[in-house]
Amino acid sequence: MTPDFDLLVIGGGINGCGIARDAAGRGLSVCLAEMNDIGSATSASSTKLFHGGLRYLEYFEVRLVREALVERETLLRAMPHISWPMRFVLPYHDSMRFDTTTPTSKLLNTFMPWMKGRRPAWLIRLGLFMYDNLGGRKILPGTSSVDLRNSPEGAPLNAKFEHAYEYSDCWVEDSRLVVLNARDAEMRGARILPRHKVVSADPSGDGWTVTIQDTNTGQDITVTARMIVNAAGPWVGDVLRGTIKSNQTGGVRLVRGSHIVTKRLFDHDKCYFFQGMDGRIIFAIPYETDFTLIGTTDQEHHDPDVKPECTPEEQRYLVDFVNEYLANPISTDDIVWTYSGVRPLYDDGASSATAATRDYTIHLDQSRGAPAVNVFGGKITTYRRLAESALEKVGEVLHVKGPWTAGVALPGGDFPVDGVLPLMDGLMRDYSFLDPKWARRLVRAYGTQARMVLGDATVPADLGQQFGAGLTEREVRWLMDNEYVQRAEDVVWRRSKLGLRMTAAEIKALDGWIARASDHPVSKAAE
Repeated sequence: MTPDFDLLVIGGGINGCGIARDAAGRGLSVCLAEMNDIGSATSASSTKLFHGGLRYLEYFEVRLVREALVERETLLRAMPHISWPMRFVLPYHDSMRFDTTTPTSKLLNTFMPWMKGRRPAWLIRLGLFMYDNLGGRKILPGTSSVDLRNSPEGAPLNAKFEHAYEYSDCWVEDSRLVVLNARDAEMRGARILPRHKVVSADPSGDGWTVTIQDTNTGQDITVTARMIVNAAGPWVGDVLRGTIKSNQTGGVRLVRGSHIVTKRLFDHDKCYFFQGMDGRIIFAIPYETDFTLIGTTDQEHHDPDVKPECTPEEQRYLVDFVNEYLANPISTDDIVWTYSGVRPLYDDGASSATAATRDYTIHLDQSRGAPAVNVFGGKITTYRRLAESALEKVGEVLHVKGPWTAGVALPGGDFPVDGVLPLMDGLMRDYSFLDPKWARRLVRAYGTQARMVLGDATVPADLGQQFGAGLTEREVRWLMDNEYVQRAEDVVWRRSKLGLRMTAAEIKALDGWIARASDHPVSKAAE
């Protein structure tokens, strides 16, 4: 009997969707099952950065940092609508002390004990020099120094900070990245099943027989596949032991990262990199034009089925942390939104969540007599390379063509890195009812496909019902038809962040409209 699919991918986060896209582009038949919305867990709750991970150099994770730095520019070229360069300001004061448990700190304590936990400026400059040069940087500008005493970058900061270093990394719309990978996989032949949970998988002949439940209706479907790819993120351990009943060892360490969002705290478009006495770092990032995103924490999280939330203690921690740097302190009353995600890190036995590796590990498992690939860890910046590594494991069992994704644009990303403004100008010229803010949002979300969303509209009324914050019926219908939307939350918190601008009543009305317009009404049990 011929299996239905070569690969069944479990998990619709960035790793699962990236693997599905890569595999489909190599000619494999692929089915991806995600028990919730596409990209709704960890991949929607990151700090929204494509970055090498400057602090990982302290842990000597040079390979991971180099791979991530190379990927920044590869990905920037493939998705210039949802990612863009950003400058990061790292304030420095010679009295600052840091965590003394990192490998770098231990070396300093051994050879320079008189520093007593302080970081010499030369060490930071050395780290930034490595950061500039490890990845063969071509697009992004290198590190420079900033005088904070008379500059926009220094205006929001405590006056004791007079000097800073400024370096480059990139911003990314994380949940849009996931859905664009899913769309591209589907356009290349993959079958994408959001809100479908894999409930059992049993060896059958040379492959697997898999039962998948539609979580909206409760109905089961059965498919066969030659291989399984377990990319379930925080649930990778549950799938490994409970669903495919593997004998393979290997664990996942769940680490909760929480973020807070406040009204805008500074009047420039650069990000701050703040260093704390506890070894943590946090970012303060310009967010959605009118807000500032602050994060993240590192807290152990023991159950993937417990929804992660930014606790009052974490909110207080982030507020206190940023207040060490700000000239005008904030309070928890200034928080307008919080979110939290669970990072499924590979359990390397590190003593703390902060020290746990952000690298990924991929295992080929044939202990059940049928092949499976289990994916542990990873970070959003290296998802494409992780997918290539997973396909190498698949290639040990199946015939697999060579890698192809480097430099290939995601849907809507087929324009130059510096082409956002020309796209906006062209959109406003052809759709005269658009203002710059509206045009920018559409281009930043859909790139060259923004025209597909607007269609033949000549006046706003042609776009149908207005749901608030510039969201229209035509856009929602396009999202339902093309981006797997089934609920209001899919639209306002993942395909966009319009939930920051819409009222609860507007979101509820949108949810009702989607339910009435949907071919997949939500059952009472699912609600």
